[in-house]
Amino acid sequence: MKKVCLTVIGLFLLLLSTFSQSVKKDSVSNSPINENSTYSSKPLKLDEINIVSSYYGQQGNHSAVTGGVGTEAVTDLSNGLELKFAGTDLEGKKYTFNMSMGIDHHSSASSAYVSKTGASKTGGTRVYPSINYSVENKKGTTFGMGVYYSTEYNYHSFALDANYSHKIGSGGEISTKVSSYFDQVKLIYPSELIPAPVVINNGPAVVNVVTTASGRRSTTSSGGGGSYEVSAGEIPTSPRNTHTASLVYSQIINKNLQASVLVDWVAQNGYLSLPFHRVYFADSSDHVEKLPSQRYKLPIGFRLNYFMGDNIIIRSYYRYFTDDWGIKAQTASLEIPVKLTPFFSVSPFFRSYTQTAAKYFQPCQGHTTKDTYYTSNYAYSAFSSQYYGVGVHISPPGGIWNSNLSSLDIRYGHYSQSTDLTSNIISFAFQFK
Repeated sequence: MKKVCLTVIGLFLLLLSTFSQSVKKDSVSNSPINENSTYSSKPLKLDEINIVSSYYGQQGNHSAVTGGVGTEAVTDLSNGLELKFAGTDLEGKKYTFNMSMGIDHHSSASSAYVSKTGASKTGGTRVYPSINYSVENKKGTTFGMGVYYSTEYNYHSFALDANYSHKIGSGGEISTKVSSYFDQVKLIYPSELIPAPVVINNGPAVVNVVTTASGRRSTTSSGGGGSYEVSAGEIPTSPRNTHTASLVYSQIINKNLQASVLVDWVAQNGYLSLPFHRVYFADSSDHVEKLPSQRYKLPIGFRLNYFMGDNIIIRSYYRYFTDDWGIKAQTASLEIPVKLTPFFSVSPFFRSYTQTAAKYFQPCQGHTTKDTYYTSNYAYSAFSSQYYGVGVHISPPGGIWNSNLSSLDIRYGHYSQSTDLTSNIISFAFQFK
């Protein structure tokens, strides 16, 4: 937690100093001066800065790395920075351009046992930049697109999306979005299950997996009895692609009630297993997780927001999920923001989730040699969970501490799962305008 606070404070002081000097203000009203107020068009300029920092801690005892048994202890420190630019043209179209950068550092006790001796690395860092662009005309029609990239030790991901929304009728809006993720998963196997070198045409031995999560490089013997080391850049990879199409229809029913319907269609293909997930069969033999190369998902959701006057909002949500791997799930959530003063509100929330098991899941030593596909990853098991907590929002009219820090959000949540997994997360979000 100390690291989280130091990170947030450091970023906050740096941006507060630079951003407050870059905004010109009127000496009497102390409000930003619009240098182009005599024109209907405004070039893109920095409109908003968002900083988010969070800490996540998890405990459990069903690690997929060790075949469905063993520690699931995980900690994750996440930091994100977003810059939003906005402008308009002579036709009144509004343009927005967002640039984001996120960095997560996580540790996992179970990843040490990718090596059977427990000597593998237990931490990693993920970096994920993104760029988004959108344009909205006077009629309320918006078109946008985005580019995303994410990289970590054992995978790389590149994504594209495009979205379109249009206001219809009285208080209605329909939105669509399509996205594609193209991932490359590094084939890192448990140390005792690394495929043995093979000899081709009586030539030198060739190894097709060269490292474990410990970063240790493997060696293999040539025909002459010598050996060589393969560089980390030659670690074999396998593709995993995910394509999503989303449709959202929202409608303002009256001044107090708003409803939305959300439908997604998700198709995945490629290598959908993880090679460092062990599966122990009933005969005590050790195997690598094996799942089908295709998966289709269909989530359908409903959202209902009710405004009880000016101070209370009831936000409710329900989602039904099904896929062709046999999982059926239901999610119900409720959040009630209460405005205690014009610039201070609290938001208690609760979410309940249940799912059935995938047809390819069995606990440790539950699979047999008759099974074509197999996993002991408890993410595919039958379970129920609850997530609850509270959020605090502060946004005084003159800014926090009379600065360009326009709002501060603090959110805490506790998660518990029927598989004895528990976690806690606390996050801080700073908005500068």
